[in-house]
Amino acid sequence: MNAPAFDQTNLAGPALSEDWLSRVVIRVLEERDLPALEWGGEYTHFRRMFAESFQRQQCGFSVLWVAELPGTGLIAQVFIQLICDRRELADGLYRAYLYSFRVKPPYRSAGLGGKMLETVEADLKKRHFHSLTLNVAKINLRARQMYERHGFYTIAHEPGRWSYIDPEGNRHQVEEPAWRMEKQLFE
Repeated sequence: MNAPAFDQTNLAGPALSEDWLSRVVIRVLEERDLPALEWGGEYTHFRRMFAESFQRQQCGFSVLWVAELPGTGLIAQVFIQLICDRRELADGLYRAYLYSFRVKPPYRSAGLGGKMLETVEADLKKRHFHSLTLNVAKINLRARQMYERHGFYTIAHEPGRWSYIDPEGNRHQVEEPAWRMEKQLFE
């Protein structure tokens, strides 16, 4: 699949070569990558959540994927829960749950998200998962449209209530109304 034309003129950030997408390496997160998930301080408040997600990966409950551009570093991430306490999201056998999907702004709308989805889906098929679910914030129309282009469909409303503990130990409550979407991995 060829990436769509990408206009860099209005983006802050590094000048991108035409072949940048072909040089991206999508791989499983390693412990040494954890600080880079904070994106230079923008997501420091999720430090504990990232560490807990990595621990879940070490136990075989999750797979954390990153996209690395050589010479630049991590430019995207997508986390997959193979099993969680909400079986309608991830049941450990047939259904997996995609969360924490982020692409740095200069690399958006150029095919990287689709490339990461293809990698995730291929891995889940090898594991014999039948479907992939996700929640997308109702206000994030661009993300929802991207998921729809890649075969996801809306199946339910989600209240989007979740919490996290910041590095200082304070719990934060988040309310982010969302759509639950799903994709069948096998026809």
